[in-house]
Amino acid sequence: MLIDSHCHLDRLDLSAHGGSLNNALDAARARGVGKFLCIGVDAANAPVVKRLAEQHEDVWCSVGIHPLDLSRNEPADLPWLLEELDHPRVVAIGETGLDYHYEPEGAKLQQESFRFHLEAARQTGKPVIIHTREARADTLDMLREADLPNAGVLHCFTEDWDMARAALDMGYYISLSGIVTFRNAEELREVARRIPADRLLVETDSPYLAPVPHRGKPNEPQFVCEVAAALAEIRGEAVEALWENTTANFHRLFPLASH
Repeated sequence: MLIDSHCHLDRLDLSAHGGSLNNALDAARARGVGKFLCIGVDAANAPVVKRLAEQHEDVWCSVGIHPLDLSRNEPADLPWLLEELDHPRVVAIGETGLDYHYEPEGAKLQQESFRFHLEAARQTGKPVIIHTREARADTLDMLREADLPNAGVLHCFTEDWDMARAALDMGYYISLSGIVTFRNAEELREVARRIPADRLLVETDSPYLAPVPHRGKPNEPQFVCEVAAALAEIRGEAVEALWENTTANFHRLFPLASH
């Protein structure tokens, strides 16, 4: 079994599947994808992702506020998040984090939001899903300050090995997406070669970032198979071993989704 550890099922382009999410999931299931983690990004889609997880026994979800969605979510705070997390299908917090690439002017607001997500992780024991872009020092500083026992994952990782190593040293996992297949991603492929086998996850981040040979098209969960195949080749591993390891890693990080 392979797991898509990060996808946005409520945002998929379903035109190739007759408008049916279940058809899109069936296409992935037919290729051996056995679980899907549907990610929350704002207050409005928290009930949506929970409903999808309730409707499909192989779908689990997270809730949180993406750092680029904060302006639309001012009422969201720690009490709101704790209430949303109190649901049997919610296995993680986020995605949250810092993105100074698109909104450097929002750094203070992003840090405040990231901090209350990390506090929710401390209070609930649920792992945190982290989005970080061009905010290496602040992201690592805030993770060190939080010192979470259950840690979490840096998803769709695109940073350098120094940042990956620092996160790994704090107990975090690293998740790689279709970006690792892009022609200009050699530095990321070098990071992929060095991540320990027991700390690696795979994801699509669909509907974004479709891997080669689907680049430029809408991404979907079944393409996690292409990401896994590329990673196995990059790392010089058997693809079956990579499937097995990343699935075991997912269940270790997200134990509430292990049944």
